[in-house]
Amino acid sequence: MNEQMNVMSDANVDTPVLRILKDIKTLMSFNKKVFNVEDLVLYTGLSESTIYKLSRLDMIPKGDNKGIRKLFFEKDRIDAWLLGKPDISDEYFEELFNEKLLKNRR
Repeated sequence: MNEQMNVMSDANVDTPVLRILKDIKTLMSFNKKVFNVEDLVLYTGLSESTIYKLSRLDMIPKGDNKGIRKLFFEKDRIDAWLLGKPDISDEYFEELFNEKLLKNRR
C-alpha cells in the first residue's frame, strides 16, 4: 500500500488525469492578454528559437516597455499578426538576416 502511495505522489508520473489537467492549464493560459515566450510557443506552435528570431528581426509584434527586460507579446496584436499570414519560412529569415548584416556593415 505504501508503495502505491509513493507512486501516486511522484510528480514525474504522467497519468491521464494529470495530462488532462495540464491541457486545461494550457487552454486557460490562452485567456491571458499578455504572453511571455513560453506562452507564445504553446499558443502559436512556433518554436522558442523561431520566436526569438522573429523578435530580433522585428518581424513579430512585441511589447515595447523598456522597463521590462523580458520579452512579452500582446495577444490581440499576435492574433492580428497571425491572421495576416506572416512569412516565417527559413528562407525568408535568412534573407532578412543577411539584409540586416549588410546594413550594419555600412
